[in-house]
Amino acid sequence: MRKVLTGLALSLLVLCGTAALLGVTPHYVATAPGIGGGIGAKLLCSAVYVSGFDKAQAFADLEQYSPLLRYLDVEYDDSARSVQASLFGMGRTTARYLPGLGCANEYPGETARDTLQPQPLTHLDSRWPHGNRVDSIAPDTQALIESIVAEDNLEDLNTRALLVVHQGQIVAEAYAQGAGPNTPLIGWSMSKSLTSVMLGNLVLRGKLDLNQRPVFAQWAQDNRRDISLRDMLRMSDGLAFSERYSPGDDVTLMLFTQASATDYAMARPLEHPPGVHFNYSSGTANLLARVYYDHTGSSLQTAYDDFMENIALPLSFQDAVFETDAEGVFVGSSYFYASARDWARLGQLMLNGGEINGRRVISEDWVAQSTAPNPSENNRAYGYQWWLNGGGDALRWPDLSPDVYAAQGNRQQVLMVLPSQEMVIVRLGWTSGSYPINERMARIAESF
Repeated sequence: MRKVLTGLALSLLVLCGTAALLGVTPHYVATAPGIGGGIGAKLLCSAVYVSGFDKAQAFADLEQYSPLLRYLDVEYDDSARSVQASLFGMGRTTARYLPGLGCANEYPGETARDTLQPQPLTHLDSRWPHGNRVDSIAPDTQALIESIVAEDNLEDLNTRALLVVHQGQIVAEAYAQGAGPNTPLIGWSMSKSLTSVMLGNLVLRGKLDLNQRPVFAQWAQDNRRDISLRDMLRMSDGLAFSERYSPGDDVTLMLFTQASATDYAMARPLEHPPGVHFNYSSGTANLLARVYYDHTGSSLQTAYDDFMENIALPLSFQDAVFETDAEGVFVGSSYFYASARDWARLGQLMLNGGEINGRRVISEDWVAQSTAPNPSENNRAYGYQWWLNGGGDALRWPDLSPDVYAAQGNRQQVLMVLPSQEMVIVRLGWTSGSYPINERMARIAESF
């Protein structure tokens, strides 16, 4: 025992010394091992076994989040498709891949994911968006897209997929850095927009009432009873939640140290009156995923089957996986992985007013409500989990039409819908810092 404690003390001293050199805080040091092991295991597992990237690229991507992560000790088990990560021997975490579910960190006693009977997605030879056949490439647009990807990567912006849909057809697509037309790429917070569509589908089928209060029985006895689903969809529920992505922050604790992301978010107290204050929150997005879970049978198998039957198959997703937490609830804030063509299908659904491939998935009214400004006092340019160009004091993307809206995610993922131009643009990559969304999207839009 003394040797173990001595080793732990030495590890802590090394970590503290390293942290001091890197200029990070004691609070960072206290929470870094658990989060470091969690983020390392989860993201490396998904990068290698879901997206198919090589291990060197996966680790280089991971290091962008914090200089401390370069000190992770990582072990791969390719036969089990699992990854174990720890930081100076602490915070040891294992993530494991399962067919149909991708990767999740594992916790003692959590076996929900092991029981799933997955349904494989099928590559179809029909024309996009029903299948994966693309025979509508416009040479001028293709040349522009290829030049933008090349320019991006000369500037270290790490663009891996750029795709343009015009009038219902893919007219250009370009790939780089190990990605291709069938590579499932993480959308991060673009997953929130898909979660919104999933709830809209429940409303369409009469399985969900947006006026339901309290949203959860756990809130019935306190001031959270007045939160509505509309408040949550608009990120104005008033729950206290911090989205800074630093160790010890709500979002990192929730995603990388908790067996149940929704249990963590469910326990957050009310900070503002519901409907008044906009606060962007991955916790709220995961609570919306819990609503979907609760209204589709309250089990992983029933929620998964419902998603496949009513979302994935109608949209014709062909290279996609929606990962869950260890308890088997979709991580609606962050963990939908899909090819650029699949992400574009989501945008085309919205552009079509809720229909695609001959199926109505959401109502026209849901699309309208999803893209309408919210009534909050501080940030109205946000709909039902979609970022709006108009609705605020100034345009979010000043060189684009006010009716433009987008799903956006960490590392500068963008799924942009341009209704007045009948266009959808998908940009996926791994950018550390900002990406010139306004300029790049305007260049593409102005080329038509």
